[in-house]
Amino acid sequence: MENKQVGLLIIGIAIVMAIVVFIFSSALQGIITATCSHGPTCSMNSTLKMQTWISVSLVFLVLIIGLVIMFSKPSEKIIVKKVKERIQKKKLDLSGLDKDEKKVIGILQRENGTMFQATLTEELGAGKVKITRILDKLEAKQLIERKRRGMNNVVVLKNN
Repeated sequence: MENKQVGLLIIGIAIVMAIVVFIFSSALQGIITATCSHGPTCSMNSTLKMQTWISVSLVFLVLIIGLVIMFSKPSEKIIVKKVKERIQKKKLDLSGLDKDEKKVIGILQRENGTMFQATLTEELGAGKVKITRILDKLEAKQLIERKRRGMNNVVVLKNN
């Protein structure tokens, strides 16, 4: 809801509260007049006046709050949209690679470009030294990147 509508709603509530306060005050005044034998010096008259003024003050406070909200400028909404960058994947130039290097690139492409070096070693069925040399060559050609993760490396296919 907008500030104007909320303000009008609160002002309406204040008006209803004022009507209720005056109905109860007049009803209580009638009861005091009928039951109090002391006349205007009865202590119930002063109590009723104090309660009525407190009630009217609260109604006035709610009315002021409604007016302030009604005439205040609504806060501007800041909308933040996250824009996903679409990375254009260039075709990798596999010319000039030997068959083992092409196998490694193929496995990395199949695994969305990231794989542990130990898993790659198992998939190729080659020794650690051979895989390390193949990855060294691919890293020198700037086709992959190795990142240290604990006791193992993560091999990441670069998007040129």
